[in-house]
Amino acid sequence: MKLSKRGEYGLRAMIDLANWTTESAVVPIKDIATQEKIPVKFLEQILLMLKNAGLLQSKMGVGGGYYLAKPPEEITLGHIIRVLDGPLAPVRCVSQMAYEPCGCPDEETCGLRLVMLDVRNAIADILDTTTLADVIARTHQAQNNKTL
Repeated sequence: MKLSKRGEYGLRAMIDLANWTTESAVVPIKDIATQEKIPVKFLEQILLMLKNAGLLQSKMGVGGGYYLAKPPEEITLGHIIRVLDGPLAPVRCVSQMAYEPCGCPDEETCGLRLVMLDVRNAIADILDTTTLADVIARTHQAQNNKTL
């Protein structure tokens, strides 16, 4: 798995939105783009994808912007990445979302496939159990350790 710029920017934007503690906080897209140093036009496309996937809500007009559709404790990094970049699997023959047979003679005993399945499972285990709230907590812990 390689995280694309879209995936990286989407994760950073979602973490930034999760930092707004009140659920009623609506964050203008320009504020997110400035804070995270993301081009506004690209961010608009990314946030629209996340909104269409049900992870974000938006408010139009003056005072408009984006906000999380669910609490940060309910949004995993794995979900965000799959929306923006597709399957987590490094090869299609181990994907749970986009399986395609590979060209090896015996898929069940293929050593490469078995290793790539372990890689996919390790990545999914981490990303599917790590929420935006977890990332925020880790960030605060790292900041506290830095100041000590």
